[in-house]
Amino acid sequence: MPATKRKPPTSAGSKASASENKLARLGLRSDMDLVLHLPLRYEDETKIVPIRQAGFMSGSAAQVEGVVTECDVQYRPRRQLVVTIIDDSGPLVMRFLNFYGSQIKQLAAGTRVRARGEVRHGFFGAEMVHPAYKVVEEGTPLPSALTPVYPAGEGLSQAYLRKAIANAIKRVTWNDTLSPALLAQLQLAPFDASVKLLHNPPPDVDEHALMEHTHPAWTRMKFDELLAQQLSLKRAQEARRAKGAAPLPAVGELSTAFLANLPFKLTGAQQRVLGEIRADLRQSYPMQRLLQGDVGSGKTVVAALAAAQAIDSGFQATLMAPTEILAEQHFRKIAQWMEPLGVKVAWLTGSLRKKEKSEAQALIESGAAQLVIGTHALIQEGVDFAKLGLVIVDEQHRFGVGQRLALRNKGLEGDNLFHQQTVPHQLMMSATPIPRTLAMTYYADLEVSVIDELPPGRTPIVTRVVDQNRRDEVIERVHAAAQEGRQVYWVCPLIEESEALQLQTATETHAMLAEALPDLQVGLVHGRMKPAEKQIVMDGFSRGEIHVLVATTVIEVGVDVPNASLMVIEHAERFGLSQLHQLRGRVGRGSAASVCLLLYQSPLGPVARQRLMTMRETTDGFEIARRDLEIRGPGEFLGARQSGQAMLRFADLQTDQWLVEKARDVAHRLLCDDPATVEAHLARWLGGREEFLKV
Repeated sequence: MPATKRKPPTSAGSKASASENKLARLGLRSDMDLVLHLPLRYEDETKIVPIRQAGFMSGSAAQVEGVVTECDVQYRPRRQLVVTIIDDSGPLVMRFLNFYGSQIKQLAAGTRVRARGEVRHGFFGAEMVHPAYKVVEEGTPLPSALTPVYPAGEGLSQAYLRKAIANAIKRVTWNDTLSPALLAQLQLAPFDASVKLLHNPPPDVDEHALMEHTHPAWTRMKFDELLAQQLSLKRAQEARRAKGAAPLPAVGELSTAFLANLPFKLTGAQQRVLGEIRADLRQSYPMQRLLQGDVGSGKTVVAALAAAQAIDSGFQATLMAPTEILAEQHFRKIAQWMEPLGVKVAWLTGSLRKKEKSEAQALIESGAAQLVIGTHALIQEGVDFAKLGLVIVDEQHRFGVGQRLALRNKGLEGDNLFHQQTVPHQLMMSATPIPRTLAMTYYADLEVSVIDELPPGRTPIVTRVVDQNRRDEVIERVHAAAQEGRQVYWVCPLIEESEALQLQTATETHAMLAEALPDLQVGLVHGRMKPAEKQIVMDGFSRGEIHVLVATTVIEVGVDVPNASLMVIEHAERFGLSQLHQLRGRVGRGSAASVCLLLYQSPLGPVARQRLMTMRETTDGFEIARRDLEIRGPGEFLGARQSGQAMLRFADLQTDQWLVEKARDVAHRLLCDDPATVEAHLARWLGGREEFLKV
């Protein structure tokens, strides 16, 4: 049934209109949107605590009631409104650092006030700073249920939201999208009863279960939300499969010669995922596969073999990377493999001169360039492919959904009928492993391949956490490693002075190390350098002419120097787990024992401590990703740019994995057998506004 539009809760047209706009900014446009705007938490306003007793509850929230005895504006140490109330047991001070003139009149002496807030001990005894309060008459009854507190935008009061939601509850049509039989099978509570309970908890409700989101009413909301997400993603998968793609069936001369000429054998995991990709490329609908693999697991060679299959089948392939350093690493490595076999590999980035760019574009448009490697420049206007069959996106989480879509749509351009009717196959790569539950939830419309085995010869990396007060010892360690013929990365997060963060800058560190290590060559590379300057330094490091490379995170991915066996990460507490893991992966690529030193500045906060301990305890990217998800939660772990999906509001992927699996199974059954239920459920939870689907 279509969602009913809300009626303004007040008769004042302009005020209602302004509030309506504020609600719309929260995504609340219909009665059902309001009904599903569930409380963040609850406040217990069902009992009054004597002020004297509240005084013993420092650090806890309490509700008191008393009569105002004093209401004064004070100016020391700053302008503030100080109100004293008293009951039979004693006085309490309410302190407002921000206040309106009307509050002075409202809280005049003799007024009875009910106030709720955190109690603390001030100079004059118990006080509350900015408590929630209301003026009441003596004997005003207390609420009989917990009071909901809703997510609110700027300018929307809780009172307004409560009234708008209460009105919506009266108007909405209460039909359950799930059948009684399905509810019984899943042991779920009815929709209407669940929603009403969450907005108006009865006096006998299990408060702990309500607050912890384990109450059966919350379970129903979580399941419905997960089901809507699974249905949406699976429909996206079906829509993708309905599109045409040119089959790329040939594993021919190029693919065979490529494998034969490799100086190493593929691992079992590489062979397995290559088989999965090859099977997808033979289909007449577009492959959409996420290739996951830990740092150094060998994703690049698998991607190159996928490109070889496209070229063997008479099509072009392209690989897009987020940074020029990473793109150039791919270009050098893959061109070294491909060009001796007769493949023309083109290079396209924003830093190319106009003439070079025009030449590359001409090669791409004519089809002479069979494989094209580059950065965002690949999706710009004027880049037209003759016959694009395969798109490879490395570090896919660094690109927005729109950017990936723009690259895929390059296969739709041109006059040929082929372009108008098909889209290219897509292979996305990521060295940031996605935990299984997250993959099931946010990547349900992707096939996922995992390289879960490192190539032989990779040495384990020992990670140590070191206080920056021991910097001199670390410099001695760097010198000793260089004397033994090894090379060193020294990573700094900033290149500009920042007093606020007090971080060592790359330029300062470079100068300091050059002075401390006069017998060594110390190089510097950072994001502000011109690409040509950057490449000169990187080439010197690759050839072994530079002993210590001071760098910002431009070396996070793509840099491969097997002789580098020591990494120092400055201010490691400022980095996220994924970034620390990526950086650490630059060492341990040769036969020498490798060490990563995480320099930190005390004192460490709890989150930073967790991250550094995780890095010390494990080098397993999937375990690191699991812990990262625990620390940050799915929204921050994925990032809106990566996911292209609205974050889950109610379900918690750490505690609700069992519900994810049930929702996935039910979504599959409903899509096969009950399209009417699918439409009704999606209309309720997504309001007909399915998110920008994954590409």
